[in-house]
Amino acid sequence: MVAVSPYGSWKSPITSDLIVSGTVGLGQIAIDGNDIYWVEGRPSEGGRSVIVRRTPDGKITDVTPPPFNVRTRVHEYGGGAFAVAGGTVYFSHFSDQRIYCQALDSQPEVLTPVADCSYADAIVDKQKKRLICVREDRAVDGEPVNTIVSINLDDGADIRVLVEGNDFYASPRLSPDGSQLCWICWNHPNMPWDGTELWVAKIDSGGFLGEKQLVTGGVDESIFQPEWAADGVLYFVSDKSNWWNIYRTPLNPPLPRGEAGTASEPPLVMGAGGIEPLCEMAAEFGMPQWVFGMSTYAVAAENQIICTYNQQGEWHLASVDLTTKQLTEIETPYTDISSLQASGEIAVFLAGSPTESAAIVLLNLTTSQRQVLRRSSDLSIDPGYLSVARAIEFPTENGLTAFGFFYPPQNQDFTAPETEKPPLVVKSHGGPTAATSSTMNLRIQYWTSRGFAVLDVNYGGSTGYGREYRQRLKDNWGIVDVDDCANGAKYLAQKGLVDGARMAIAGGSAGGYTTLCALTFRDVFKAGASYYGVSDLEALVRDTHKFEARYLDGLIGPYPDRKDLYVARSPIHFTERLSCPAIFFQGLEDKVVPPNQAEMMVDALKAKGLLVAYVAYEGEQHGFRRAENIKRTLDGEFYFYSRVFGFELAESVEEVPIYNL
Repeated sequence: MVAVSPYGSWKSPITSDLIVSGTVGLGQIAIDGNDIYWVEGRPSEGGRSVIVRRTPDGKITDVTPPPFNVRTRVHEYGGGAFAVAGGTVYFSHFSDQRIYCQALDSQPEVLTPVADCSYADAIVDKQKKRLICVREDRAVDGEPVNTIVSINLDDGADIRVLVEGNDFYASPRLSPDGSQLCWICWNHPNMPWDGTELWVAKIDSGGFLGEKQLVTGGVDESIFQPEWAADGVLYFVSDKSNWWNIYRTPLNPPLPRGEAGTASEPPLVMGAGGIEPLCEMAAEFGMPQWVFGMSTYAVAAENQIICTYNQQGEWHLASVDLTTKQLTEIETPYTDISSLQASGEIAVFLAGSPTESAAIVLLNLTTSQRQVLRRSSDLSIDPGYLSVARAIEFPTENGLTAFGFFYPPQNQDFTAPETEKPPLVVKSHGGPTAATSSTMNLRIQYWTSRGFAVLDVNYGGSTGYGREYRQRLKDNWGIVDVDDCANGAKYLAQKGLVDGARMAIAGGSAGGYTTLCALTFRDVFKAGASYYGVSDLEALVRDTHKFEARYLDGLIGPYPDRKDLYVARSPIHFTERLSCPAIFFQGLEDKVVPPNQAEMMVDALKAKGLLVAYVAYEGEQHGFRRAENIKRTLDGEFYFYSRVFGFELAESVEEVPIYNL
């Protein structure tokens, strides 16, 4: 029997304990022969990241034993933390940032010496018995130095610089015959989604690089994920058409099959065809390179690429014939697909949908059969408790349109009084150059199954809608994103779908900044939650890591030349305008947004007499990985809103101290 109870007071089986006990993070995927590898982040193990291997017989085992934690600190956000070849894995261990090698069924052995360096995005050069990877060296005065280096597999102390001189590097990739290396680089103040360059060079007999050639790219063109095909053609993604599309160029067309080589090698030049688009579409085949090792396509066979692309916020899987350039969609139930790898008859990727949480999926390209290898959550939840995302468009400033996913309240055991409308939580994603997706997220279902509506906003500046949409945020961070979140909330209230008097906004990192700006500079929301969010832009630009050191040049303006804008858009300077409650969650070891960002804001709100709560976590960085902290955060935000919006909790949760209550 369905009970009548106010929104927010519904009892839900989707508890914080359930979420943290049955959920893992899934990341980087690799194929080595017939084996498939991936990374799992496990909140139940203190956030430890583990390499996992699946063998053809279906057996799944951990590769890296405790206490090894497979994470790299390059760019602070990491990614690309392991490589595998012939059953041996090479990985970065988080605590000391050294690279370890681990042969099949053996214990990890340290490879690189003790040094204040981190490594990422490694590939194995079998011919020369070495790793080639990106190194970030912090043992220098000033900001860290990034280079592409080789690491001798017989003597890990033998580390040689192959490419240097740019601020950033990514995606070093060897040609199939091992004779050429390509890579991506860029310089301050660009971010990789603003402008990057694709370079290539011959490798000489000593393992060093010969003359380097610029293939394409520049300050106004973003290059993503270069990959070699067996025939020597170089593929890559570029957004020069406004959309991240796949392109290719033949570099030194190979000799006829069966010939080993020539006495004198020709100069490195692009083929007669130059650079050509593989498939021109108003769709995104790329994504912002926040982490290393991202992959949206793979050369699966001699004449086939398997790829994933985004249209209007939803991802699709497809096959492209490399001769005809014909794209054929592969039907799947998924709306979010990433980390794609393919080899021969199989493709492996990370995927999710509005009714399925993220999972590692194996697809047989011949039979079209799919198999889920690992789910981020093994929890079985009755669909009667699940809210399905609805893609919405809504009007925003300057006659433009913004996008988001709307989740109405859903719980088969409850309904609300007829006269009541649900409270709303607006989610503002991080980045800000990133995007949210419609994949089932139990942390959103936590809210909707208790009677909240949720709007997950892809504000102007988000990816998935073309370069022009992405650049709406240029010089306008703290304005466009805030307007879009506020206008999305007002749109739902005007439609009668939510209670306009009980609307909250929440976000982490850059989304936390959007949250604090919305609470300070707009009069739409009645409460908010900031997860490691920015409150002082000047403090951020003076005290952040190298990767984002000049990010704000494009989002706000150059500093200190436009100090006025940094002050004008920093909520910390305008606490007198803030007249609603807020809760702050912060990792005390966060190097991206240091704790003082939250603490300054909390002190100001306490002094003003507003309801405010501050929950800080020892041992956490930028984002929470430990189960107990994830649980505390979910329940803490919910408890805080119960006190602000005045509804009774259906079950007890751990209370958070609230100042001025």
